[in-house]
Amino acid sequence: MFRQLSTQILRSTKSRALSTAAEVPATQSGVSKFEEIWKKMVPNMDPPKTPSSYMKPRPPTPSTIPSKLNLNLALPYSSVLSSKEVDMIIVPATTGQMGVLPGHVPTIAELKPGIMSIHDGNNVTKYFISSGFAMIHANSHADIVAIEAVPIDQIDLAAVQKGLAEANQKLSSATTDLEKAEAQIVVDVHSALNSALTG
Repeated sequence: MFRQLSTQILRSTKSRALSTAAEVPATQSGVSKFEEIWKKMVPNMDPPKTPSSYMKPRPPTPSTIPSKLNLNLALPYSSVLSSKEVDMIIVPATTGQMGVLPGHVPTIAELKPGIMSIHDGNNVTKYFISSGFAMIHANSHADIVAIEAVPIDQIDLAAVQKGLAEANQKLSSATTDLEKAEAQIVVDVHSALNSALTG
């Protein structure tokens, strides 16, 4: 039913959409137009919710570069930092260490195991990040979503080195592709932890 409805909406609005595509931005007016068409096509069913229905919009991109970067650090089970103003962050992207200052170009970067450092004046706070994503927005907001983020001073070096030895042993004795992949992930994380603490 939804496929048929979307096809009908697309057909009925295709010619108008082509002529007015430049005039109708993907904003609330675009959502209102969609809802209006939906109600004509399916009067007995509420239109589906769009992201603008439940997401707070980001502030617009400022005309000048702000002096601070607005940082959010979220884990699956908690929010570590929320709207913290900082001078700079350095994240362990899969392409290498990535520094982010206010006014950074919009970017989405995959994170690898490593150190994320948060610079605020002379204070530097370091977290070990296991993996995740960094989303840098044009309005000098940065959202870091990580699987795990642990302050460096809370990590026990002896436990890390023991875990690395065990992970290497599991990797060498793995027989299936799944066992090898799982062991390699543990080796990568423990190696990055060990390098962060000893390096």
